[in-house]
Amino acid sequence: MNGLSVRGLVASYGAREVLSGVDLDLAAGEMLAILGPSGCGKTTLLRSIAGLHRIDRGRVELDERVLAEPASIHIAPEDRKIGLMPQEGGLFPHLSVGENIGFGLVKAFPHKRIADRKQRRARIEAMLELVGLPGATDARPSEMSGGQQQRVAIARALMQDPTIILADEPIASLDPMNAQLVMQALRDIHEQDGRMVIANLHTLDTARRYCDRVIGMRQGRIVFDGTPAQLTTGVARDIYGADASFSEATTSTQIETLSARPETVAAQ
Repeated sequence: MNGLSVRGLVASYGAREVLSGVDLDLAAGEMLAILGPSGCGKTTLLRSIAGLHRIDRGRVELDERVLAEPASIHIAPEDRKIGLMPQEGGLFPHLSVGENIGFGLVKAFPHKRIADRKQRRARIEAMLELVGLPGATDARPSEMSGGQQQRVAIARALMQDPTIILADEPIASLDPMNAQLVMQALRDIHEQDGRMVIANLHTLDTARRYCDRVIGMRQGRIVFDGTPAQLTTGVARDIYGADASFSEATTSTQIETLSARPETVAAQ
């Protein structure tokens, strides 16, 4: 099928197994949120899909093309048609915004060069327009807010013309307004271009508002897979291991506390 297919995915760091048989299907044009406490395997799942972490067992396919299967296939990250937004955006502080975005083009097409500087700049400016940052080509990341930097990271991922965008906690350190701008940029790209988007998130309300589907992970396994409407506080307790003090009013900061300490809940 067209889309992403993950089957029986097992991944480890040394002797520690982080993913324990993950199965996931994502249809073309679907936007997915992944929730779960720190250490549950969210980031490892994205890195395994992107090709930055070699899997121990299982299979990863994108649009019916096998990307990873231990002992036989491991497609290089730059050849997977996948755009990855790491935590905090991963921008190079010594490069301009335009140079950061252009780096995405180099990584995606290492054997090709856009010789015409005007054509290259026009492509970069088009990506910045798409994420709501027109005219920012010559700015430095240090001159921008955290939310603006995250949108630059989205633009860099888009330079690769990816089939799917993987965003690893794209709003974890942002204030509510910038978090909204970043999530809306991802949603707009999803709706306008029909790209698949997977975002690791820590807030229930964000997952409900912006995503078509939500999965919850715990101890390397998927323990919930459903619609935003099905993401009840009871489900949240199952995902985070929270007790009865967990409620709809739980703030993003408290959710992050749950993630840091998956078996406990801060007093409310």
